[in-house]
Amino acid sequence: MQFNSTSSSPSHGLSLRRYGASRGSHAHEHFQVLVGLDGVLDLEIEGRGRRIGAGEGWVVTPGDRHDFESRAGSRCLVLDTTQDLWAQCAGRAPMAPQLLSLARYLALCVTQASPPATALHHAPALLLEAWGPVVPNGRRRAIDWPALAAWAQARWHRPLSVADLAAVACLSPSQFAQRCRNEQGMGAMQWLRSQRLLQARQLRSGGMSVAETARRAGYRSPSALTAALRKS
Repeated sequence: MQFNSTSSSPSHGLSLRRYGASRGSHAHEHFQVLVGLDGVLDLEIEGRGRRIGAGEGWVVTPGDRHDFESRAGSRCLVLDTTQDLWAQCAGRAPMAPQLLSLARYLALCVTQASPPATALHHAPALLLEAWGPVVPNGRRRAIDWPALAAWAQARWHRPLSVADLAAVACLSPSQFAQRCRNEQGMGAMQWLRSQRLLQARQLRSGGMSVAETARRAGYRSPSALTAALRKS
């Protein structure tokens, strides 16, 4: 395998890569998502062939031995990620017809001297959405609300958005927002605030101080927590 990464965004796992002659197969411990930008890339995974042209994509799963070759040269947008939701996309091509436009935009972002932080932050979720949701037996994907709440509670130290929750649920932000209203009876951000408040109450009932509870539950200050508890 021979490639040159022209530019990359290490914190988001995105890179723009050029492929040429093969240098042998290898495997890695993360998912590798490839989207063709130009040229044709021949991909072999565990002895099975796949060809990726412009606007086409494929997911290499952890542990699979694979090799790349592009005799005339090709470029791909590559996402290296440990997000296990990509396991649901393995073995199938992306569904979104706008994938090439999205990939070209993200490739442009990656190559900028000062990459747009918002675009790169949401890039993994947008690419995941491009593969389309998995709908087994014609039914909607079930949202594991307790697991999603636990995921959020472990991340109160940073701002969370509807797009973040949607990515974990493997839905688009609009789909997730609608499902939240239908299944939880409230908006997505309201649900997120309710989970934060629920954890704060649990910590307080266990005897934790207001200051420490505010810190762990991600409130700006003890007074902000106190105000939230009084309003509830």
